[in-house]
Amino acid sequence: MLLAGYAVTNQALAAQLAERGHPVVAADDAPLEPARSHAASLGVELLEGPDPAAWRALADRARAVVPTPGLPESHPVIAAAAAAGTPIISEFDLAQRWDSRPTLAVTGTNGKTTVTLMAAAMLEASGIAACVAGNTETPLAEAIRDSGTAIFVVEASSFRLGHSRCYRPSVGAWLNFSPDHLDVHASVESYRSAKASIWQRSDEGSTAVVNLDDPVVAAHSPDRGRVVTFGIHQGDFRVRDGALWAWSQKLADVGELARPQPHELSNQLAAAAVALSAGASAEAVGSAMLAWAGLPHRVALVGEYRGVRYYDDSKATTPHAVCAAVRSVGPAVLVAGGRNKGLDLGPMADAVDKVRSVVAIGDASPEVEEAFAGRCPVTAAGSMEEAVRMAAGSARPGEAVLLSPGCASFDWYGSYAERGDHFCRLVREMIGGSR
Repeated sequence: MLLAGYAVTNQALAAQLAERGHPVVAADDAPLEPARSHAASLGVELLEGPDPAAWRALADRARAVVPTPGLPESHPVIAAAAAAGTPIISEFDLAQRWDSRPTLAVTGTNGKTTVTLMAAAMLEASGIAACVAGNTETPLAEAIRDSGTAIFVVEASSFRLGHSRCYRPSVGAWLNFSPDHLDVHASVESYRSAKASIWQRSDEGSTAVVNLDDPVVAAHSPDRGRVVTFGIHQGDFRVRDGALWAWSQKLADVGELARPQPHELSNQLAAAAVALSAGASAEAVGSAMLAWAGLPHRVALVGEYRGVRYYDDSKATTPHAVCAAVRSVGPAVLVAGGRNKGLDLGPMADAVDKVRSVVAIGDASPEVEEAFAGRCPVTAAGSMEEAVRMAAGSARPGEAVLLSPGCASFDWYGSYAERGDHFCRLVREMIGGSR
């Protein structure tokens, strides 16, 4: 087995493969010292910085290639495996081969983490031992070591799904679709195909959870297996008469939820569909909905200053997510930009009717300015400190200042969380300094 890239996921796979007696070779373009030490502790050969010819030789000798999640489709090992006729597989394929417990997979451009954690909370409230894994701190290949888990709720990224050859979740939910990760996928079509593969192997024993509000998702609804639908005003799970419903069962009143924005309601409905399809009780699902307080950096209210509300939505790294956030907070001064992931940022302006002005940040500042040119005032900031000052000076009472970048954070920060934390700290210092 050839592990292409040797970070967290492939390190977990290497340990499992070594324990099961399978020969393993790993290769990484630029491994860090912890990766070298990990490979050495397992007795796994770790090759550093192979050139294209070396990748071809490695792929030719391997029984299968497992790319590290996020490895670009343009990487030479992908072409090398195709030329050698060596199958490319995923962590999910191997984990399902090694463990027969059910998995519930959640994919989508936005909302994966939220829905995954919500669904797990609903299952736990029902007395079902659930473990969150996949595109998290715990790869599925590592999570299956826990014998106390009854069911795995898997955050399924396109990076893993796109390379899966046999993975079939018991329940597969596709939340939404908009272009993303074009720095990894060769095209929008490749990215969409990776997402759609969540239902590629649906059969009579599986359930597909389909968002009827997203035309791309709805168009890929499988014709095999059980199909459960959700949508704000349509589907088996929907909002009606001021409440969230599962078929004819009322789950919770919208007015009692901590996060009643439209995209959060959609997430709640999706999580309920996943959890109930896996055996959760309606009563427990409703209780978990009411207890859900939301996750950091997702349209999270930081505070209010001089009649202006400040929101941290640093997790928003696509134009689609920016528009959802803008529509949920109302008239806003938008702080957007960062490192573009190969996306067209023009669709950010689809919600321009709710944006009074924009502060552009980071490497993508020129693209943000271009997206809003002629539609609302745009200024560029050279730092987050400057961005907060400019946004605060522009916002009017009754409006919001919204950090919703639509881009990755890796120009100024190490993660979206670091970016959001810095924004929050600056806002709180501004509020505190006014007293």
